[in-house]
Amino acid sequence: MTPNVPTSMCSPRQHLIAEGVLSTKGLLNRYLSGFGDPTHVRQTPDLPNHVAWQLGHLALTMHKVGGMLDGKPLPAGDFLTGDGTKGSRDVGKFDTEAVSFGSRPEERYDRFPTLPRCVEIYDQACERLAHSVRSVPDAKLDEPLPWGMGQQIPAGVLVQRMIFHNGFHCGQIADLRRALGFRSIFA
Repeated sequence: MTPNVPTSMCSPRQHLIAEGVLSTKGLLNRYLSGFGDPTHVRQTPDLPNHVAWQLGHLALTMHKVGGMLDGKPLPAGDFLTGDGTKGSRDVGKFDTEAVSFGSRPEERYDRFPTLPRCVEIYDQACERLAHSVRSVPDAKLDEPLPWGMGQQIPAGVLVQRMIFHNGFHCGQIADLRRALGFRSIFA
């Protein structure tokens, strides 16, 4: 768990952005109701990603942005770099190549952590990114960071993009819930 930076030690902008990141934990986790092992790796023909892949992908992406802010590497306890086949439920880690942009999710129960572990990794990534935002000097959020296909995006805007990215994939999980016949989270 990442230690908290006191609110008084960060700017209102840092606090607002960090809280936005943290809010995605609870919002996305609500949509995981009904999933379990092995339904967290179920796919449907018309939808691109299963829950385990999405949680790993979101965590990896947030850690990459957090690393650009705090200079720290991916947590070795959550990720390993392989060829897309090295992550597993036995080691409780995601293979970075299996959840990176452009990877193809496989409905392989053995290649992804258990659902509780996937959620833990996602939640820790939210905590790390929020902590990184609060820990850097406020002016750092105005500095451009490299992203995507040669883009330069101000750090604060990039973190806000992570909030949108988490919401985008939450929408995919909502679609997957409907496709699998799960009850509404609002019922």
